[in-house]
Amino acid sequence: MASEERNISNIENMVNSVTHFILLGFLSSQEIQMVYFVVFSVTYMLTLMGNAAIVCAVRCNRNLHTPMYILLGNFSFLEICYVTTTVPNMLANFLSETKTITFVGCFVQFYFFFSFGCDEGFYLCIMAFDRYLAICYPLHYPTIMTTHLCTGLVTFGWSSGFILFIIPVTLISQLSYCGSNIIDHFICDPVPLMALSCSKAHTTKIIYSAFNIIFMVGTFIFVLISYALVILSVLRIPSAAGKRKAFSTCASHLAVVILFFGSVMIMYVRPGSDKPLEFQKVVTLFYSVITPLLNPLIYSLRNKDMKAALRKVLMTKRTSHKT
Repeated sequence: MASEERNISNIENMVNSVTHFILLGFLSSQEIQMVYFVVFSVTYMLTLMGNAAIVCAVRCNRNLHTPMYILLGNFSFLEICYVTTTVPNMLANFLSETKTITFVGCFVQFYFFFSFGCDEGFYLCIMAFDRYLAICYPLHYPTIMTTHLCTGLVTFGWSSGFILFIIPVTLISQLSYCGSNIIDHFICDPVPLMALSCSKAHTTKIIYSAFNIIFMVGTFIFVLISYALVILSVLRIPSAAGKRKAFSTCASHLAVVILFFGSVMIMYVRPGSDKPLEFQKVVTLFYSVITPLLNPLIYSLRNKDMKAALRKVLMTKRTSHKT
């Protein structure tokens, strides 16, 4: 009886033995770590500036107070939140020798990073739906896409990821972690977290994979169908100028869709240890850091109204600095 109690006590201690994780990140010499720090610091600042510029342009320019630009402004602010969940910690780890993150901090990062990522997927669906209504039903668009509906879609886009991701985060956090606490990654990613677990994570992996497949494939198909219908409608537009404007808008949206869904689906539709660790890091780096950097360029360079609004914001800032 006493031995059984000791075994139970030992098991409880093992389950709760991990209090923090070590994020190895990109292993290299201290000099290379400093180079990484400078490069990603500049990338992070450019990402914040680019997306903040779009948010300010949409907010300050009355001509952009339309559903398409309101959604774009929210999407850009979402990108700021998305990169901020991981990049500051990654930058700190480049300068740190310990590279530690607490158990709770790891799962908080996991929850917010993937919740914002999930929100991005929904926002891409909402933006595709908005373009579908605007181009396929131009006469009915003002009566369909009302302020009430637009507000509801914005609220849905922000809240859906936080609600849905409670399930996978709870499941993975309930696994026992009693062995190694070293994560060979630069973020608290669910795949290496499940690999570190002492308990059998087979059921959790199946549920997590099913969740990813349903979400990613479902949203990706919705976006593709929406833009396929848009393209068919654009081909029926008689004027060449109308076709160019519609195709220009859709091309920028599709570029963002391909960048986001392409890289994310490579990583998470079939999560497992069969992918090389460095490959996993590079792909994660692409959709978590590079894509948010490119999105403002993609949206602004192909949109005359947005370029004009951004110029106006920059001119206003220059004038205020001079005075």
